[in-house]
Amino acid sequence: MSDKSNCLFCKIASGEIPSEKVYSDDRVFAFRDINPEAPVHILLVPREHIPSLAHMSKGNEELAAHMLYCVRKIATDEGLNGGGYRVVTNVGSNGGQTVNHLHFHILGGRALTWPPG
Repeated sequence: MSDKSNCLFCKIASGEIPSEKVYSDDRVFAFRDINPEAPVHILLVPREHIPSLAHMSKGNEELAAHMLYCVRKIATDEGLNGGGYRVVTNVGSNGGQTVNHLHFHILGGRALTWPPG
């Protein structure tokens, strides 16, 4: 498990690694995925280093609610509300998580199939 000093998403959120920013505030940072799986593929990460959804604690309720609010805001700003979109978070290696920092994928801009993988 990575710590904050070696975390790719912490470095992106801090501006140490460049990204195509979509949204930013004092608690979260959103940017376009460099390997998009859909016409719109945005990653939303908390600025606080939390390895995954499995690591969220009772004290993280406000952050979780804020992240979901930001998903809706970003989807609206990207014009996804009319056709719909998908929100995904992967947990652990069996869940497909490749970066050990909590993040939501916001995917849209085309019809998405099910099951996803």
